[in-house]
Amino acid sequence: MNSNFDILIIGGGAAGFFTAINAVEKNPKLKVAILERGKEVLTKVKISGGGRCNVTHACFVPNDLIKNYPRGEKELRGPFHQFCSGDTVEWFEKHGVALKNEDDGRMFPISNNSQTIIDCFLSACTKLGISVLTGQSVHSIFKSELFWKVETNVEQFVCQKLILTTGSNPKIWDMVSEMGHSIIEAVPSLFTFNIKDARIKDLMGISAIASVKVKNTKLEASGPLLITHWGMSGPGILKLSAWGARILAEKKYQFTVQVNWTNNLSFEEVLQKLKEFKQEHSKKVVSKKAFFELPNRLWENLVIASTIESETKWADLNKNQLLHLANQLINGEFQVNGKSTFKEEFVTAGGIDLKEINFKTMESKLHHNLYFAGEIVNIDAVTGGFNFQNAWTNGYIVAQAVADN
Repeated sequence: MNSNFDILIIGGGAAGFFTAINAVEKNPKLKVAILERGKEVLTKVKISGGGRCNVTHACFVPNDLIKNYPRGEKELRGPFHQFCSGDTVEWFEKHGVALKNEDDGRMFPISNNSQTIIDCFLSACTKLGISVLTGQSVHSIFKSELFWKVETNVEQFVCQKLILTTGSNPKIWDMVSEMGHSIIEAVPSLFTFNIKDARIKDLMGISAIASVKVKNTKLEASGPLLITHWGMSGPGILKLSAWGARILAEKKYQFTVQVNWTNNLSFEEVLQKLKEFKQEHSKKVVSKKAFFELPNRLWENLVIASTIESETKWADLNKNQLLHLANQLINGEFQVNGKSTFKEEFVTAGGIDLKEINFKTMESKLHHNLYFAGEIVNIDAVTGGFNFQNAWTNGYIVAQAVADN
């Protein structure tokens, strides 16, 4: 038996729900269903942002916003002019969910609970008559001249327009590939660095503003760096992992990072300051008081790593020790051996080749009435609400395209 719909959305995540709701709001006559293979929908929304759901980022200018997308920067310029983060805030407020701005620009529901977003989506679907069908694992997708046929483990569906919002589901990627689309292989995009090093041992939870480079590459990022029991994390590291996703995968996550703990001072500037400290604090013990706004314990470890014994006074430092310390501060090298997933926020770089999508509508350039939104497309962002913003923007654009027809 066939179930007939105007629009079928495969994938019950953020992009799928946002597409469905906006399509029916624009054209209430549409008969729409969302198919989800799992028992639950919106599982990533639930766990994101530590269970608070980082809905978007308070960056409201499209040309600034695109700079947070290692893949998709060029392609998203047009879409963000149609639906940007300000539109997201307005959309959720109109649907009864007020958002708040945190100091770092991330935006969350005022409730601090991702369930607020889930409830908003589910009640909108009920109100608009959108069918949400769980436990539907897609076995095949077939295209005729007039319609799409989707077969699941439960039944067959027929629809005029098919929208895929399945993220990095390899089974769907295979089906899309069989339809002739090129798939860019998935590699992890947001991850932390595994480092065993005496300088950061037992400093878990300590953070500093630093700039980090991957040695012998052009990869570089700055921001808060957090020391963890397995190595390094924090916004600076996550930014580096996103921009370096492909290069670091090729290196099999074995590489050296160079850390400038003074954020962006040069070697000469740091050396000059150390010479001044030697004059001003001559009677004081070097390791006992931190400079350059560094946490005391980190400073102490860097001093010891510079061949300066723990009770040495500033007055007793020789030229070589000053050079060593300056080098530790602005060019400390740390060996990375492997990566760890950042919390539950597993994001991949990879997906459908951007050249095969029309970004005015998010429609496939190869198949009429086939659309894509969210992480199935080869777009990903740094951490901070940007990946969700891509999902909302894609979904809105697809909804507009399918509702107009």
